[in-house]
Amino acid sequence: MAITGVYSVPNIEYVVDKRCISCINSSTSLKLWPMIGITNFPIRKNKLVVNCSLSNALSPLESKEDVNLSGSDSVEDDFSHVTKFKMSDFKIRNRVSIGLGGKGDEMVFEAMVNDPQSPLYKTRVVLKQLISAQAKRRGRRAIEVLKRLARRKLMYHSYSMQVHGYICSSMIDEKSSFTLVHGHHGSASLRHWLQRSDWLPTLEATLSLDQESVRRVGDDTIGGPAISRQLRLIRILMRDLLIGVNYVHSHGLAHTELRLENLHISAVDKHIKVGILGNAADFNEADPADNTAYDNMDRRRMMIAFDMRCVGFIMAKMVLRELMDPTIFANFKAFLTKGNDPSCLREFLLHAVKRNSSAGNFGIQILDRNWGAGWHLLSVLLAPKPSDRISCLNALRHPFLCGPKWRVNPSIDLIRWSLGSTTVRIAEEYIYGQQQRSRLAHFVELMEMLNPYPKPKHWLGLLPGKWRLLYCTGRHIGLTLRQPPVRVLIGEAYLTISKVSKPSTIFSAASHISFTVMGDRDWAHDKSGVEGKLLVNSSFRLRAGRRLYLKEETITSTFPSATPDAQASILTSLSSKKWRKAIPIKEFPSSLSVAKLVSDEIDVMMSLHEPLSGNTQVAQKALQEVRTQIPPEMFDLSKIVCGTYLDSRLLLLRSVNGSALFFHRCTNDC
Repeated sequence: MAITGVYSVPNIEYVVDKRCISCINSSTSLKLWPMIGITNFPIRKNKLVVNCSLSNALSPLESKEDVNLSGSDSVEDDFSHVTKFKMSDFKIRNRVSIGLGGKGDEMVFEAMVNDPQSPLYKTRVVLKQLISAQAKRRGRRAIEVLKRLARRKLMYHSYSMQVHGYICSSMIDEKSSFTLVHGHHGSASLRHWLQRSDWLPTLEATLSLDQESVRRVGDDTIGGPAISRQLRLIRILMRDLLIGVNYVHSHGLAHTELRLENLHISAVDKHIKVGILGNAADFNEADPADNTAYDNMDRRRMMIAFDMRCVGFIMAKMVLRELMDPTIFANFKAFLTKGNDPSCLREFLLHAVKRNSSAGNFGIQILDRNWGAGWHLLSVLLAPKPSDRISCLNALRHPFLCGPKWRVNPSIDLIRWSLGSTTVRIAEEYIYGQQQRSRLAHFVELMEMLNPYPKPKHWLGLLPGKWRLLYCTGRHIGLTLRQPPVRVLIGEAYLTISKVSKPSTIFSAASHISFTVMGDRDWAHDKSGVEGKLLVNSSFRLRAGRRLYLKEETITSTFPSATPDAQASILTSLSSKKWRKAIPIKEFPSSLSVAKLVSDEIDVMMSLHEPLSGNTQVAQKALQEVRTQIPPEMFDLSKIVCGTYLDSRLLLLRSVNGSALFFHRCTNDC
C-alpha cells in the first residue's frame, strides 16, 4: 500500500512518503518515516492529509489473479464486436473443399451453425483452427482490423471475407487453442477456378453474366468470341478486386497477402472477397527494427505500392494463363527481379510463352487490344520503383478496365504508349504495302512530336541497352523480285549501346546482324543453310541539336518522300477534338529538339560457319547481299545523325537521308 501524507506542525510542514510492508485483514498499519523534506510553501496549521492505495498491498497470488482477470476482460472487450462461439454451436461436416486449404499451421473445417439462438443459424461457415503462435496472432489481428472495416457495412459485406467470431478457451494462455470462424464464400479460390479447363464458361455461369452485370464494366453485350468473353470477365474480376483493395487502403490498412489463393468469388453477391486480413499492416505504425519512426506518407506509399505489385501478379496470371505453370512464372518473376523494365514484358513473353500453348495465346491478344492498353496497365502495376506504380483509383480509370461504352480521357503517357504499340504491331505484320508504309510514317512523325525527352541529358540513362530493329522508313529490298548471286535470309538485327566511363556523353555502339546463306535450290520452301554474323563497332558523342523541317520540297526524285503527306495527316489529326486537349498544336513546327549523334570510325567483322568459312568469294557476295537488304545505317553507323524519340521501350533514330530507324528495347532474356 502506497501512503502519501502531509504532516503539519505550527512552524514547519513535512512531506512524508512511505510504502507499508504489512497488510492484515484489509486494514492498514500506518507508519510514518521521519522528516524527508522541508518545503518552502506557506505554513498551513493543523492539517493532515493521507492518500492510500491498496492495489500494491495485495499478496502476490491475489495480484496475479487480478491481472489475469483484468487482462482477459480487456482482450474480450477488444473482441466484443464479434461473437465468441463454442464448439458445440457447430455441426462439423465430414469433408472440406480443396479451395479452402489453409497454411501449414492451420486446420480448416467446414461446419453448419446449429445453435437456434444464433443469428447465423443454419449458416455454412469455415472453422480455421490456428496452431502456431504466429497463426494465432494472425487470427487475432483479423478480428482487430474488423472494427475498422465493418464501419461501412455495404462495402464490408461486398468485398471482404466476413469474420463472424472465434472459439477460444482462454484469451491469456498462449498455449490454448484458437479457432477463427469466418464466412463460406465458395468452395474454390480464384487459383482453383483458373486451373480448370472449363474455367471461362463455369465462371460466367457462376457470376450469371447478363446485360446488367456487363454494364458495370462499360460493356453492353454478352457472349461473342472467346477472347472478348475472357476480356469482359477479366474486367469484372479486376474491377472488383481493385475496389476491394481500395476499400482496405481507405481504412489505413495494407493487405500484404494478395494472392490467388486468398481470393474467393461469392456465388451469392457475385463479388470477389479479398480474404482474411491476418497480416494487415497499419499505415501509421513505426518500423519495429529501429527506434526511428517512418514518415507516415512514405510508409503509406510503400505499402500501397506493395499491394499494387501483388495485384499486378494476379492480373498477369488471370490474363496469361501460361503463368499458372510454376516454371514459367518463376522466369517471369526473375525477369522483374533482375531490374528489367516491365514495359519490355511483351518482348520477353513472346519468347518465353509458347505460341502453340494450350491457352491458345489468348492472353497476348487480349493485352494487345485497345492499342496495347493491357501491357501499359501491367507495366505500371509492376513498375520497379514504388513511386511509379499506379493507384487503385487510377487503375479503375484505366482504358484496359473500361468497356467501349465508357469515355476515357487518356494521359499523354498513355497516348505515347498507344502510338508506340500500334507502330510495333504494324511493323510486326511484315506487309509493307503503300498503305502500311504511310501509316508507319504517320505514327513515327507523331511520336517524334510527343518525344518525352528532347534534351540529351535525359538520354544518358535511357539510351544504353540492347535494341532490336523493327522497321526502317527507307528502302526495302528482299529476295522475291530479283536474282541475287547468293540467297541470304536476314535474321535479327540488334543495336547495342554501352556507356563509356569518361566522359559521360560518349557511347559505344555495336550492330549485330544474324543471317543465313541458303541454297539456290528450293530456297523459297527450305530456309535452312549456313549461319553467319556481321558485327559493326563504332562510337559516338551525344550533343544537343535541332531537326529542321523544310516548308517546300526543292528537290524531286523518282521515289518521293512520304514525309510531306505524313505531316499533312498529322496536322489534320492534331487539330481534331480528340487530340486538341492533349497536344495544343495549331501548325507543324519548323524544328524540333533532338539528341545529335556525332559518330567516329567504324570497325566491321563477319563470320561464317562451315563449310563456307574458308570460301572468300562466297563471303564477299554474302556481305554484299546483307548490305543490300538491311538499312545502310546499320552497316555504316556514321550515317545516323540524331535521335528523335526515346522512352523506356522504344527508340527512333534518323539518318542523314531523313529515313527513320525504329527500335524496340529487349533484354538478355529475350
